[in-house]
Amino acid sequence: MADVTVAEEEYLQTLFWLQEARLPMTGANIARAMQLSAPTVHEMVGRLERDGYITRADDKTISFTESGAEQAHGIVRRHRLIERFLTDVLGIPWDEVHEEAERLEHAMSPVLEERMLAAIGDAKTCPHGHPIRVGRRIEGVPLADVEPGASVRILRFENEAEDLLHYLKRSGLEPGLEGRLASAGDDEIVVEHAGGRATVTRSVAETVSVIADPSPPPRVALPAQLVLGDGPYGR
Repeated sequence: MADVTVAEEEYLQTLFWLQEARLPMTGANIARAMQLSAPTVHEMVGRLERDGYITRADDKTISFTESGAEQAHGIVRRHRLIERFLTDVLGIPWDEVHEEAERLEHAMSPVLEERMLAAIGDAKTCPHGHPIRVGRRIEGVPLADVEPGASVRILRFENEAEDLLHYLKRSGLEPGLEGRLASAGDDEIVVEHAGGRATVTRSVAETVSVIADPSPPPRVALPAQLVLGDGPYGR
């Protein structure tokens, strides 16, 4: 088994995000997610397979090997831990930590990871609501599906692209916020809460997972036509 490289970690992290979001783990989706050409992705996917991190089925779908899943879980855990540390300990706003964590996650030692875990106390999620210990994800429903009048609690932001996080922060939404869905039009969704009102576009509301009462039927929070857009999306 070869030592995993930074480039391989980036691909494994993207594959994990696709899996967590219940989107197909394919080369085409990796290319869209990372904004890379199909030949570039094809070459790296072949390398990941040769190094024993993934397998490919006849229909080109990708699965993690045991080693690949371990590597992917580790890089995602470190990324989310760094985000929480930057927010809670260093006081960096939560909409500014995703890209910084991307830069730091590959160089973290086990000793530093343990120190950061101790520093964040009992925090269980990153500042955007994703579990630091992967596999402990609470299932929610898209805010876009909730009917007016329902009570909601924001679980997480499924898309962590930094420009989208800036938009969500400006809107007044954040994980843990509780309120009531005031209106749900074709263009905008409005949530009333103790601090006022938060308004987001319907397309952005597709990326916000909530717990609602009454709750709509469960559905994957990120439809392919939204996630696979013009820019890279987050993990």
